[in-house]
Amino acid sequence: MNLVFLDDAAAADFQPFALTRPCCELRVGALLVRQRWEMATGMSTRGFVGAPHLTHFSEPGAASFLSDQIPVGSILVNSRCAVALQALDTRADAWSCQGRVAAVRLRSPMNANDAGRDGALESLAASGNQVAIEGRWLDNIWDMVRLLPELLAADVPVLGESAETAPLGEVTTIGSHRVFVERGATVEPMVLFDATAGPILVRRGATIQAFTRLVGPCVIGEGSIVNGGRVASSSIGEHCRVHGEVSVSIFTGHANKGHEGFIGHSVLGRWVNLGAGTTNSNLKNNYGDVALWTPRGLERTGMQFLGSFLGDHAKTAILTRLTTGAVVGAGANVYGTGMTPRYVPPFAWGLDGSDVWELGAFLDTAERAMKRRDVPLTESARRQITAAWEREVGDKR
Repeated sequence: MNLVFLDDAAAADFQPFALTRPCCELRVGALLVRQRWEMATGMSTRGFVGAPHLTHFSEPGAASFLSDQIPVGSILVNSRCAVALQALDTRADAWSCQGRVAAVRLRSPMNANDAGRDGALESLAASGNQVAIEGRWLDNIWDMVRLLPELLAADVPVLGESAETAPLGEVTTIGSHRVFVERGATVEPMVLFDATAGPILVRRGATIQAFTRLVGPCVIGEGSIVNGGRVASSSIGEHCRVHGEVSVSIFTGHANKGHEGFIGHSVLGRWVNLGAGTTNSNLKNNYGDVALWTPRGLERTGMQFLGSFLGDHAKTAILTRLTTGAVVGAGANVYGTGMTPRYVPPFAWGLDGSDVWELGAFLDTAERAMKRRDVPLTESARRQITAAWEREVGDKR
């Protein structure tokens, strides 16, 4: 039995990320959606069914695009369901979360195109026995931020209890929640773990340098380096660089914030690089609800605190100021005076999208940036970026 993730119409609107990655490869809480289901079921992933422009999506360990027949016994999962990390009963025919169908076991082979149609899961689940499971739904892209503290508070103890941890030694801790440091992680002197509001997990290979304050609930991913500052209620993915102040934010992985500046209530895609002093606003001056750009237009989020969403490979110049509820498209290179607009288009060169990256130059830059972290830009990844560029830039010229 394998997991197959389905991106429905709502997931396709999860910009700026849906242009370059399927929903199952978004970090929700401490783990990617795919990893959450793999942990809860003990199963491996066969792939995902999603938008055609994601045909060449490729990352190490990630789900790959499926276009052929899905075999009997496969578990079809709605990618927008962030299942709880506790083991679930895998003997059922279907699984529901908060009254909605989250996953179904195929009782006969199914074409990938048919599986991806809206309502397919509900139709398949109608004739089988359903088991209720714990989890939360992503109805909008901003739910990644809204649910983050709650999910981290539940995720970290489960991950920490199952990890091989090392003694804390003389590390300074305050608060009553647990602090987990995996073997192979490095914690320098003069680090403070503030577990007053929630638990903390530092994964193997991570380094927490002196003069850092980690505030729970919080997780620092494998190979990431936090080199001073305050990181609170955040999920930092693998191989990131973090300095300064970060609050209630998600770094999907391989993202760099190596300098001073504030990032709050935000989500950074993979390979995002923030120039020195980049700061975002996460609260309006009138303390009102933040509105966010979506493909459907500007929408009220009902959230008083909401920062920025930066797509994969987005970059900011030094001293960039990101407006409240800013959406920066994948591959955008943001620079210029003043605050950013609410929306910066994908592959923009500047603030308004009137100038754009040329494809060859962008690919060369992405290859150099990834090489610095010993990650190759594969031919499949080149095709994926090219498809995204053609969709957003080439087709509009």
